[in-house]
Amino acid sequence: MKRLILGVLFSGVAALAQGQVEVKAAWVRGTVQGQTSSGAFMELKSTEGATVVGVEASVAAIVEMHEMKMAGNVMKMRAVSRIDLPAGKTVELKPGGYHVMLMGLKRTLKKGDIVPMKLRIEGKDKRVKTLEIRAEVRDLTAAGAH
Repeated sequence: MKRLILGVLFSGVAALAQGQVEVKAAWVRGTVQGQTSSGAFMELKSTEGATVVGVEASVAAIVEMHEMKMAGNVMKMRAVSRIDLPAGKTVELKPGGYHVMLMGLKRTLKKGDIVPMKLRIEGKDKRVKTLEIRAEVRDLTAAGAH
């Protein structure tokens, strides 16, 4: 059983409530000495429909969900309080779209490090559950390739 749990964690896949929400390919962009923020990215899929209502990561003083999108000819980023996960559809948190901002970093994030995170997921029943994930730190120049 312990091997199965470790296998799921290290394969980059985590699931909540008998498969209600699945997380794949979770990663964090690496940083250089003195850099105080970074982004976290992943693929989320809910079988029944759910909403991400918060994220925690002990590596940062502030953790927020953000959305980037074009407004005219300008790329704008804003904090969002919720990210909807429509039933059966994969929602990508990726550079240039929805993502998690890690601000006030407590240490440099080096390629190969693991960043534990907790997603707060609100189900259709309005109950909020916590999904613990482990995101691998990728190279500073990573753009999302798996």
